[in-house]
Amino acid sequence: MDEGYVELVLSIVEQIPPGKVATYGDIAELIGIGGPRQVGRVMSVHGGAVPWWRVVRSNGRPVRGIEPRALELLRRDGTPLRHDRVDLGVARYHPG
Repeated sequence: MDEGYVELVLSIVEQIPPGKVATYGDIAELIGIGGPRQVGRVMSVHGGAVPWWRVVRSNGRPVRGIEPRALELLRRDGTPLRHDRVDLGVARYHPG
């Protein structure tokens, strides 16, 4: 995986403030290279050092398998939730 791409993805995730989230697709669109799957791959391999729980699927749900921990951290951040998913209409991060 291209190191520059990895750094771009991680730098965007680091900018997402508490209470906000971005989808994998949002991040891919900001970068202008790759797509949600490529961003997901970066996060699965390198995302442990950044606030990974602030990156969610396009339906507002955290990644399968880590949902309980992600929801706990999202609640701690004060992120608006509707049951087991983020309210993207309120919580979506828009940089700039």
